[in-house]
Amino acid sequence: MKIAIPTANGKLAMHFGHCQTFEILTIDPETKTIASCEAMVPPPHEPGVLPKWLHEQSVNLIIAGGMGNRAQQLFTQNDIQVVVGAAAESPTDLAKAWMDGTLVSGANACDH
Repeated sequence: MKIAIPTANGKLAMHFGHCQTFEILTIDPETKTIASCEAMVPPPHEPGVLPKWLHEQSVNLIIAGGMGNRAQQLFTQNDIQVVVGAAAESPTDLAKAWMDGTLVSGANACDH
């Protein structure tokens, strides 16, 4: 399974479309381990580009601080689950919290 986390300066970027990189973590949810973590520079932010690109990276889940409703719909159409409202933590801490069932998500940090 792969989790994508938009990052800036090594932590979750609060606005999904404005991140510097995506950390793509390959995890084993059964053993709750992270097999690998790769920083990838996304293509330029344009409507519909990131859902297709992350789908091509075999991403199953996105953990984000904020994301617009239309983007969430596009990810769902690409079979990618979205969790919004996460705190600005490190990608490994967020992935571990998700695997442990302790990831706290709050209000969507995006208003469009």
